[in-house]
Amino acid sequence: MESLIKILLGSLALSIIHALIPSHWMPLIAIGKTENWSRRETLRATLITGIAHTLSIILIGIVIGLFGFKLAATYVETAKIIAPLVLLVLGIFYLLAELDSSRRHHHHHAETANLTTKRSQFQILAVLGTGMFFSPCIEIEAYFFSAGTIGWSGILVVSVVYLVVTVLGMVLLVDLGMKGVNALEEKLHFFEDHEQGLTGAVLILLGIVAYFIKV
Repeated sequence: MESLIKILLGSLALSIIHALIPSHWMPLIAIGKTENWSRRETLRATLITGIAHTLSIILIGIVIGLFGFKLAATYVETAKIIAPLVLLVLGIFYLLAELDSSRRHHHHHAETANLTTKRSQFQILAVLGTGMFFSPCIEIEAYFFSAGTIGWSGILVVSVVYLVVTVLGMVLLVDLGMKGVNALEEKLHFFEDHEQGLTGAVLILLGIVAYFIKV
């Protein structure tokens, strides 16, 4: 149970960072305004594209998590070292990437260009949904590996938390943005500009916790 709580809290932290990235939801506000969608239509579009994006991440994560599960089942003691080590190494990688200002990580999940002409909602959602599905973020994948070392329960917790928090977060932020919370945009650009650094710090912290707190 304590292992699942750790996985739950770690998944929640990474999911919140993911949901706050402006490029995940701001384009939907712009498209909704351009196409004169109602609030309900824009939120529905956000829900659809958010689910498409998150499902692709989860599918990849399940495969990676199964490797962690197989490793734990075969080499229990080794897995207890490798899983935290994977988080630490990837966390350091993201921190180093953050320091390299010339190679900032930017998401381009939903482009507003070429979508300004009037089209059917189905066409626009098809384009957005497909683009989001084939643009998975890789930051959470190492955590799927760690969660997989405790079995399917860990993989399930990460999948559910990541799906629910990311999608609901996107919907909430789009709703706030449509209500004219302009200051929110400027504040949340911090998460986009420093996504790798924040993710790296969280992964390193989770790796340290996973190694030193044995359950």
